[in-house]
Amino acid sequence: MKHTNKRKRIVVVSGYSGAGKTVAMGILEDMGYTVMDQIPFELFEEVLKLILSNDDPRFDFVAISTESLYMKKLIQRLSNSEADVRVLFLEADEDVLLARYKATRRTHPFLLRNLASSLIEAISVEIEMLSPLKEQSTCINTTQLSNQDLTQRLQSLYGVDAMPTFSISFVSFGFKHGIPKDADCVFDVRFIKNPYWVETLRPLSGKDQAVVDYVMSQEHAQHYFNELSHFLSFSFPLYIQEGKNHVTVAIGCTGGRHRSVTLVNALARTFSKQYKVYTKHRDLGE
Repeated sequence: MKHTNKRKRIVVVSGYSGAGKTVAMGILEDMGYTVMDQIPFELFEEVLKLILSNDDPRFDFVAISTESLYMKKLIQRLSNSEADVRVLFLEADEDVLLARYKATRRTHPFLLRNLASSLIEAISVEIEMLSPLKEQSTCINTTQLSNQDLTQRLQSLYGVDAMPTFSISFVSFGFKHGIPKDADCVFDVRFIKNPYWVETLRPLSGKDQAVVDYVMSQEHAQHYFNELSHFLSFSFPLYIQEGKNHVTVAIGCTGGRHRSVTLVNALARTFSKQYKVYTKHRDLGE
């Protein structure tokens, strides 16, 4: 079935420089949006044609932004389309904007374009110029918002219902090769009898059914799997509540070939019914 423009959602990220537009674009990207930031005015038509007439599902949810000077023209152009256009306006108190610029030592865009002679003036000019746009937008004041708070606000406003916004990586590894550095949770399954000591199973891996049967036929292994699944089912919604969009769960055995691989694959099958799941068997070279 061909997609129609009415299915497309375009979030225009606007607001004051220093109010968090770059952070917001990153959050929207994590939520499943295709992000197009700082589009030059000269490329508007080409980019909008790509978005609006493309049946690729990647363009069903798009977050787009440009310089403050051209934001009004971008929104006017989009308002004539059949897309679901939503305008987000990020603001912050003037003293906070000033402090953020001083902390990052970045140059305000209006200074770069010689539209102001000082940082304070640049902030004031931009605020005045964008005030009409602010009145017709969904506003979020980031003065006292943490990144986690902003994530929760954006998820509630622009969550992509058709896409999972939380993903999990299940990684198998061998302790003798070191714990994965990006692991959020680490579980040790070395208490399970090791298939390595069964001559016929030694050359195999946890991807082979014979190894799976050997591991999961052990009563304490099955019990551990059930308890771990229950624990993770409890934990993942809490991670989501805290604004985390990805968790890496590492399962380790001695060499990372048999027991950990078996458990990772079993967990991936269980949780892929509810979440977007990735698997990696580090010490199998995968």
